[in-house]
Amino acid sequence: AKEQNIWLSLGGFAELGPDPQHRLNTHVLVDDAGEVRAAYRKIHLFDVNIPNGPVLMESRNAAPGSEIVAADSPIGRLGMTVCYDLRFPELYSKLRYDMGAQVMLVPSAFTRPTGAAHWEVLLRARAVETQSYVIAAAQCGDHSAGGRQSYGHAIIIDPWGTVLAKLEDPEGGVGIATADIDLGWLEDVRGRIPVEAHRRPLHDPQVFTTSVSTTEPQR
Repeated sequence: AKEQNIWLSLGGFAELGPDPQHRLNTHVLVDDAGEVRAAYRKIHLFDVNIPNGPVLMESRNAAPGSEIVAADSPIGRLGMTVCYDLRFPELYSKLRYDMGAQVMLVPSAFTRPTGAAHWEVLLRARAVETQSYVIAAAQCGDHSAGGRQSYGHAIIIDPWGTVLAKLEDPEGGVGIATADIDLGWLEDVRGRIPVEAHRRPLHDPQVFTTSVSTTEPQR
């Protein structure tokens, strides 16, 4: 980072965890002086039995983090997440509405089956929901013979949900995707549809009640 005068979003790294059997899956942000600006420990662990695929139980060897992290940078305030966090929109809402994030970082290693089905649609949804840029670096290729395979397809999406750059990863290839971050366009998008002003406190039981209609007719 220091030699090239660039910021780096790196992860996830295996970091010492709460006990010898469990590590933390850590996303590290390094600035152009080579200093660590922030570190986020993945909150949501990937415990999944994929049909026709591997059984992946992250919690066997990892512990969840407990802190939601954002950091200021030259391209705006960055919301830091990792991989499986992508499936939990409440985390991204917290980063945007409570912490002021403008760019969501999602370094990932999606499996090939889940990546092909869900990767781009989830990332575009998070961009549209939070009206933020999304930058998602992605591992690709085979990690071991007969073992886990990562989908790749690193991507950059703007606050309107438009894909600005994407790697198609032919035959497990690697590369770099680049795009401009325009905070003026971000503010324009947020001004066009002022979602923040329209949000309601749905989790406040003093404001909203809940009901579930059953199949039985009301009498």
